Amino acid sequence: MADFPYRYKIEIDKPPRPRPPKQTAVVEQIGCTGCEACISFCPVDCIEIVPGPVYPDLHKLVEIDLERCIGCQLCARYCPWETIDMWGYDEGVEVAASMTVRSLIYDFEPNEMHPDAEAPAEPRRVESGL
Repeated sequence: MADFPYRYKIEIDKPPRPRPPKQTAVVEQIGCTGCEACISFCPVDCIEIVPGPVYPDLHKLVEIDLERCIGCQLCARYCPWETIDMWGYDEGVEVAASMTVRSLIYDFEPNEMHPDAEAPAEPRRVESGL
């Protein structure tokens, strides 16, 4: 198993996991609606709410703390939008940044993140021709 490649942005005050799981959950944030259904099923409280990139106060996303996830599959099973997938641990850690639009937990390299993360779109203003 490779060393964990990401630095934390925030301090996590939760006990360390004894060993990496065989698999881990990764959120495809571009499809996440922020409904928080996954949070209620997580037995280790490793899913965090993240403000959305365009309308941070209105649209929320979720992010999984990969170092805390135990691979139980409950979040993926009960996500009504099917935006959480289970990956082998090493693969999941490797692809997580490319599926992340906004992260409050990890300090991902911007060039590794989802293309929509590079430059959040400004809300468009529609001009009336009247």
